[in-house]
Amino acid sequence: MKLPHSNDATVILAKPVQGIRQTILLLSITTALLSANSVGQNARAPQQAQNHPNQSGEARGKYIVEDLSRCGQCHTPRDDKGNPDRSRWLQGAAVWLKSAEPVGDWPLQAPRIGGALPGTDEEMVKLLTTGVWNTGKYLRPPMPQFRMTREDAEAVIAYLKSVQPGSK
Repeated sequence: MKLPHSNDATVILAKPVQGIRQTILLLSITTALLSANSVGQNARAPQQAQNHPNQSGEARGKYIVEDLSRCGQCHTPRDDKGNPDRSRWLQGAAVWLKSAEPVGDWPLQAPRIGGALPGTDEEMVKLLTTGVWNTGKYLRPPMPQFRMTREDAEAVIAYLKSVQPGSK
C-alpha cells in the first residue's frame, strides 16, 4: 500500500495494519504497566504511597490497588463491552495480555485477590515487598514484581480483605 508523503515521495507500508495494531497495543500495555507500577527486578528502593493525614490503612490500600497498581485491569473479569465488571471486582479473570514472544509458562488466569486472599498475610507481604511468592519463585510476567514497603503491603492486604463480590 502506498501513501502520498508531504514532499511528493511515497512511503511504502512494510507491515500489515493488523501487525501495527498489535505492536501499538503491546507498547501501550507495557508502558502503562511500567509507568503505573515503577517496579521490576531492578527496582532499587520501595516506593511508599502518599500517606495523607487521617487516611486509614484500608483507604491507603484501596488507593494503591485501584489508582497506582491498577490490579483490577487483570484480576477482574470484563463485561460484554470490555470494561472491568465491578460486580466481580478482583475475583480473578482470564489474562488478556499476550507476550510479544512465545512464553511456555505464560499464565492464562489471574487469581482472585479480593476477599479471601490466595495466601496468608505474611505470604502476601513477602509477595508485595519482594516479588517472590510462597513457592520461592518470582512472579511470572505480566504480573509486576512489586517492591512495596511493609506498611504499604499491609495497607493493600487490609483493602483486599475488605473486598466482597458484588460490593462495588
